[in-house]
Amino acid sequence: MRRTIILLAAAALVAAACSDDASTSDPAADATAGTMTSIPEAPSTTGPAGTEGSADTTSAPPTTPSAGGPGTTSTVGDVGPLDDLWLVLTPVANGFRQPVFLDAPAGDDRLFVVDQIGTVHVIDGDEQAVFLDLTDRVVSGGEQGLLGLAFHPAFAENGRFFVHYTGSGGDTVVAEYRVGDDPNRADPETAATIFTTRQPAGNHNGGMLAFGPDGYLYVALGDGGGADDRYGNGQDPATPLGAILRLDVDGADPYAIPPENPFSDGGGAPEVWAWGLRNPWRFSFDGDLVFIGDVGQNQWEEIDVVDHRSGGPNFGWPVMEATHCFAASDCDAAAFVAPVFEYGHDEGNCSVTGGYVYRGSAIPELSGAYLFGDFCSGTVWSFFLDGEGIYGVQEWPALQSPGLTSFGTDGLGELYLMTTAGTVFRVDPGT
Repeated sequence: MRRTIILLAAAALVAAACSDDASTSDPAADATAGTMTSIPEAPSTTGPAGTEGSADTTSAPPTTPSAGGPGTTSTVGDVGPLDDLWLVLTPVANGFRQPVFLDAPAGDDRLFVVDQIGTVHVIDGDEQAVFLDLTDRVVSGGEQGLLGLAFHPAFAENGRFFVHYTGSGGDTVVAEYRVGDDPNRADPETAATIFTTRQPAGNHNGGMLAFGPDGYLYVALGDGGGADDRYGNGQDPATPLGAILRLDVDGADPYAIPPENPFSDGGGAPEVWAWGLRNPWRFSFDGDLVFIGDVGQNQWEEIDVVDHRSGGPNFGWPVMEATHCFAASDCDAAAFVAPVFEYGHDEGNCSVTGGYVYRGSAIPELSGAYLFGDFCSGTVWSFFLDGEGIYGVQEWPALQSPGLTSFGTDGLGELYLMTTAGTVFRVDPGT
């Protein structure tokens, strides 16, 4: 029987990816540490890719994951369904300061690239231009900046889209804009703030925005920053921090509360859909399923998968770090939604970058596979999911991209990835 797949750490604990233990510097100072801006986790000391200490980000990729339940080390028995497939990276655009996301409206042949400094660029054939410039209002550096973009499901008709950024004083801002007369330029005069909340520290901002199949806008927010859930937000559903929010941006101005939200009638923040998350930097939908890459602290990174119709999933942070007790030596794991995949901070890994289930047409063999990676090592993995769990876990050495900030999809479902080096790549079939 297929069960949860675990990639177990083979090395000693490495404090990486903003593990922020009590001995590290103030999170607000992280933006200037190291030689490379770290998204989604800011470096706390030196290290080129957000790591602390001497983690080697150029070492070989991790070994093959092990199969079985949490804590087991048996060998993977399945033959990978993609063993005969070769994937390559094709550069499609470069010159960005810090590309952190890519998106496009369904059916649109343009690409929209989010640059952390506060700009959205549109790539239309051979032409590249600034679609939206928010540099005058975005606070950028470390984990702060322009972090997310989502097009309304009816964008082709109404021209509405939404951005997620760090505003004045470090606050999280979700704002709506509309396209102007030029389809390749947003109209800055249409700006409308949809949601804002205070951030107590400069890291763990989340950043993802996406519309679900229910037509609601989902918004990811981290636990407020610092180490060990310093501000006590992870298990507090009364705060929007450490949670994914669900907003009905068509039901009222600026939004209505979906009646399906677990606290729509009280008991928590009415916007909250899911909580118990540390820093859900990237999530995505595949049908009714939500795939969430939640960045861990000291040792474990996780991928969570739930049905968006589930009522108020609690993923356990800081009681749990992935499938492991964190806040205490003993905990009730059954009280929380367990990840379907976790991996440790071995071989230079430090911070999960959630990805997408591939639904494009260029690589039919890849259809249904969820691809994701690690920011520091740049390792990219995939797995399939069915009613019995995940299977066919596979590593893609040719896609390894240290400084892997994000994945994205175009209007036809083809997959892209981008790195701190400033280049956007498309995932293509190789020979």
